[in-house]
Amino acid sequence: MVDVVVNHFGWAGDGSTVDYTKMYPFDNHKYYHPYCVITNQDYLSNQTAVEQCWLGDDIVSLPDVDTTSASVRQTYGQWISSLVSVFGIDGLRIDTVKHVEKSFWSNFKSAAGIYTLGEVFDGALNYTCSYQEQLDGLLDYPLYYPMIRAFQDSNGSMASLGTAVTTIQDSCRDPTLLATFSENHDIPRFLSQRNDMNAQMNIIVFTILSGGIPIIYQGQEQGFSGGNDPANREALWTSDYSTKTPLYMLIASVNQIRNHEVFGSPQYLTASTEVIYTDDHHIALQKGNIVSLYSNEGEPAYNGDIDLQKFYN
Repeated sequence: MVDVVVNHFGWAGDGSTVDYTKMYPFDNHKYYHPYCVITNQDYLSNQTAVEQCWLGDDIVSLPDVDTTSASVRQTYGQWISSLVSVFGIDGLRIDTVKHVEKSFWSNFKSAAGIYTLGEVFDGALNYTCSYQEQLDGLLDYPLYYPMIRAFQDSNGSMASLGTAVTTIQDSCRDPTLLATFSENHDIPRFLSQRNDMNAQMNIIVFTILSGGIPIIYQGQEQGFSGGNDPANREALWTSDYSTKTPLYMLIASVNQIRNHEVFGSPQYLTASTEVIYTDDHHIALQKGNIVSLYSNEGEPAYNGDIDLQKFYN
């Protein structure tokens, strides 16, 4: 999978200093939207500004490409078709999807001819899932936020997490193509929010087994704990790429369980996820033949019995 950006280019300086002749292939200001800055209020009520104004800051501005232009669309279509063909790519992770008008994506996806995973950085379920009408899958931000709230504190609401799982199953076009994650380069690492290894293990297993396509962010398996960007973008080589950390071995083991189910029961990948139990500190899910139970109590690990037999199929 290759990460691509079509919304913007980059310029080392503020938006008023851009030399468009340095850009390729869009080397003229006519290929870009006029400079304006997206405000927090725009994200709440002005989708046009979200799509046409600029990201970035005074140090690095991000000139916003006018993707409504027919020539821009044609160039992007030719480029992505060639990129996929030359390098044998089988999936795209597409950045800043909500900053490009929806009408752009269908032709771009068709030109790519492979699986597309869009980043719509927003927790609003209906808003985010509406982009699945244009792209195959999305980063599951509507699940990320209730998941973090549930696990980052022992008083987090497992019931709310269960509601989110069920609502996403019922609301998105194909929840099995959404990508589940608890860390990435844009958000604080989990251990920066709660320094508890047992809670981290629970949220990682939830990420892998709760449904959809699991994503583990590099360094998560090493126990990295950086906070907000850029602290969450630690150099991986400082870990010596250890394959012996508790989190690495946990991820490998749980992934083997998932792979066993995938290869033994191919319908697992398209099976829906069912919430079969919640209480103040626990949630249990069933997807295919896998029943999984999670706790937000943290360390020390929960030592008790919960009878789930009567709940699962």
